[in-house]
Amino acid sequence: MSHGFKNNDFADILFNRRSIRSYDPTVKISREEMLQMLAEATKAPSSVNMQPWRFVIVESDEAKNKLKPLVRTNQLQTETSSAMILIFGDMACYEFGETIYDQALAEGKMPQEVHDHQVATIIPYYQKMSSEQMYTIVQRDSMLAAMQLLLVARGHGYDTNVIGGFENDQLAAAFDLDPTRYVPATIVSIGKAAEAGYDSVRLDPEQVTWFK
Repeated sequence: MSHGFKNNDFADILFNRRSIRSYDPTVKISREEMLQMLAEATKAPSSVNMQPWRFVIVESDEAKNKLKPLVRTNQLQTETSSAMILIFGDMACYEFGETIYDQALAEGKMPQEVHDHQVATIIPYYQKMSSEQMYTIVQRDSMLAAMQLLLVARGHGYDTNVIGGFENDQLAAAFDLDPTRYVPATIVSIGKAAEAGYDSVRLDPEQVTWFK
């Protein structure tokens, strides 16, 4: 798959990423490039490759006005970003399981015996999971895709901010999704920074790590 990276310097992408709150409102990311970035972001790993992440791209003025009451103090990002990417975990992600495994088989990426095992055991296992177990899995996996999206966006020359302050219980229904199936993981604003963003500190690994 070709990519549209403008920046292939991984050290710069990783260490100079900043959380941006104000964007250049004249910069609009095309749908083609947005889908390309999502294709790259969803190279992230997921449990048994079930890929539970789902995305709503809020880019129109109408959709942004619908989102504004739900993002609390994050109004500037909503108003100035090229888009607000709503990331949900699909509690029924197993419905795509056979499609995923069939494609892997067809492309020679999975042997027949592994395919048959996955279809016969993994999908029924997912179907029988409790809501609590499924919620944990889809949240974790969706956040892996979100983190990868932050790095992919910088590779394409854009900036981002992860937003946790939103009305979690209202987000899905506001954008015509079934709230019992699609559970919000996070929101990522994306665009071209109109500010440098703040540098920040991190605890030393010695403070947060135990070797046993």
